[in-house]
Amino acid sequence: MQAVVEVKIKYGDGRGAFISPELCEVMKLETGVERMDRDLLRRKMDKVYRIYNQREYVHPDPLEFLYGYEDPGDREIVALIAALMAYGRVEQILTHVEEILEIMGPSPRNYLISNDEKKIRLDFENFLYRFTRGSQIAALLLGIKGVLADFGSLDNCFLHGFESGGGYDILKGQSWLIQQLSRRGDPGFLTAHPEKGSACKRNNLFLRWMVRRDRVDPGGWSAVSPAHLIVPLDTHMYRMGVMLGFTRRRQANMKTALEVTQGFRDLIPEDPVKYDFCLTRFGIRREMEPHLLKEYLLDRISL
Repeated sequence: MQAVVEVKIKYGDGRGAFISPELCEVMKLETGVERMDRDLLRRKMDKVYRIYNQREYVHPDPLEFLYGYEDPGDREIVALIAALMAYGRVEQILTHVEEILEIMGPSPRNYLISNDEKKIRLDFENFLYRFTRGSQIAALLLGIKGVLADFGSLDNCFLHGFESGGGYDILKGQSWLIQQLSRRGDPGFLTAHPEKGSACKRNNLFLRWMVRRDRVDPGGWSAVSPAHLIVPLDTHMYRMGVMLGFTRRRQANMKTALEVTQGFRDLIPEDPVKYDFCLTRFGIRREMEPHLLKEYLLDRISL
């Protein structure tokens, strides 16, 4: 009997995952073996998308807060808050995002426009979630308030950086927006700067929610094409990128995020982040274990 040997892939946080040579061969990862035929892989991914890219699979996810805001001016603010708060246990994320939105009332945009700095700081002085204190939430909200005053919307502010230099650069758009949000105080852990090399998962999650529009992502921004988006690289999508042979990097940083995005862009150039939501359900939802996705891709089970 042939011995089973496994290859260990080490993550940036020191943990590891095992990928068997069988999986490497069948999935045809780029480890001396040709990759799975793109058309076949896209058909498989499209089936996962059709089944699981549904709102019934959203909870628990901070994305669900966006559905209560029809006005894009409110939705973009809710999306930014929910995305930047998306670290830690999801139950606690939902509780604390809800706390923030309750204070801001039915229109977060009107709340920021109508209230001065003193009132905003007072409203959040007792807020605390893990690394984020009330003063940092207030700094973020005051940053948004400043952006609204200077640019009219978060959308316009992002476009200023995105379209700078005569081209379209998603990282420049992110950097410019984060710089503007930080002008009224330090939001601390809430903001990630692309130039520092991190994967900026929460930035890219925010952009996915606002740029894409389908049964799950509500959209709201129309000037940015989904073709420019970057995969919001978390542990789940890192594992997926390794499994599919899109990256062999050992750390989930921005370089890795760009490699994984390019892998999906080779499949679907017009929308490389299309599969992000449905693929991350495997591992997030208790009834959807990651091995089920692997078994489907190996043709051992059907969905």
